[in-house]
Amino acid sequence: MSDSPMTSTARSCLAIVLAAGEGTRMKSDKPKVLHQVANRSMVGHVLAVLTEAGATKTAVVIGPGREDVEKEARKSLPNVRIFVQRERLGTAHAVLSAREVLAEKPDDVIIAFGDTPLVRTETFAKLRAPLAGGAAVVVMAFEPKDPSGYGRLITADGQLLAIREHKDATETERSITLCNGGLMAIQGDLAMTLLDKVGNDNAKGEYYLTDIVEIARELGHRTAIAVVPEEEVHGVNDRAQLADAERMIQKRLRSAAMAAGATLVAPETVFLSYDTSLGQDVIVEPHVVFGPGVTVEPGAVIHSFSHLEGARIASGAGIGPFARLRPGAAIGPKAKVGNFVEIKNTDLGAGAKVSHLTYLGDASVGAEANIGAGTITCNYDGYNKYRTEIGEGAFVGSNSSLVAPVIIGDGAFVGSGSVITESVPADALALGRGRQVVKEGWAVEFRAKAKAAKGK
Repeated sequence: MSDSPMTSTARSCLAIVLAAGEGTRMKSDKPKVLHQVANRSMVGHVLAVLTEAGATKTAVVIGPGREDVEKEARKSLPNVRIFVQRERLGTAHAVLSAREVLAEKPDDVIIAFGDTPLVRTETFAKLRAPLAGGAAVVVMAFEPKDPSGYGRLITADGQLLAIREHKDATETERSITLCNGGLMAIQGDLAMTLLDKVGNDNAKGEYYLTDIVEIARELGHRTAIAVVPEEEVHGVNDRAQLADAERMIQKRLRSAAMAAGATLVAPETVFLSYDTSLGQDVIVEPHVVFGPGVTVEPGAVIHSFSHLEGARIASGAGIGPFARLRPGAAIGPKAKVGNFVEIKNTDLGAGAKVSHLTYLGDASVGAEANIGAGTITCNYDGYNKYRTEIGEGAFVGSNSSLVAPVIIGDGAFVGSGSVITESVPADALALGRGRQVVKEGWAVEFRAKAKAAKGK
């Protein structure tokens, strides 16, 4: 090892993510690593954090026939390298499936798991740091409340000697509380040598990645541990553990949002996505759900029981209660979206109001326009979608249907109950409804006939 090693940030880093497990305990047709927490697949979380942590190359090891996992990995990280583990013969065998990239001998190699989505960026940096100081292998360690089933870290005088899988451990070794978190970092120029020496003389007959600790020491190299909170190495093998992961990541996201200056009136009832952005002085009332791709600018208010996805809300806007914003909704400054309003692929101008019981799809609404209750844009004919343009200061009366493509000019009025099929010039009044007819005395005659008929 060099007497003056590079810092971990200056070292090249290969990350290998093991994602070959099917996860039969999930009781799902979908591979385990594709299940989501905070609206992102578990493998997507892992790949994103590894990139943030400085991985210069990333490989994902998948099982045979798992094109769906490959597709998700490439969606998350387009330049990812994909390798297939043809036989499930253990974790060391899985890592060696990526032999091609290991042979390139990066400075550092990180081994991560696609079903462990809660590891933080700084934790991967902590795992790599001892490599820059000369360690050959670094193991992520934690102390669980219940160590049953976990591999134990055997140490002496502060040095890591070996990792013993639970099934292979003696009673004395099982009394150890410091456990293997699964993740590892290895000196890149030693990785192939260590992995090729792993045997399968154990209770499962598998090639354990953990055996490289003893192999490294036998070859005279130093090993180290990086102790992290139990939460970070939380793996997901069933639906209950998936729910636990969701709970933990939501707690993180809520705390981060509040630390950045947003008010969550009842944090435990608000559900955020991995990419939700809440500006300073945003207020989120109870029971709000944020899907992916939502940005809320400073000073906006999101009222209770609203659901937002793929939307941008400008400063000072008010959303809800009981509002639904779908992808492409862009709400302007100080605009109002009220109760039981659904907006999709629509720009709502500054100060515009859509107060209740309305659907706006594929539309643009000018500043200070007012959209009455029960208004809908008829944007879809079963084959294609068309846009509706509503000008600045326009007033659309309640219970109106705007049949796209159509333009309502600046300052125009649409009478209540109208069906508008042709564009309306600026400052005009449009009425698209049948003329009202009143027949005086009709009700008296109707009731008399009805009673007589019933009497028969």
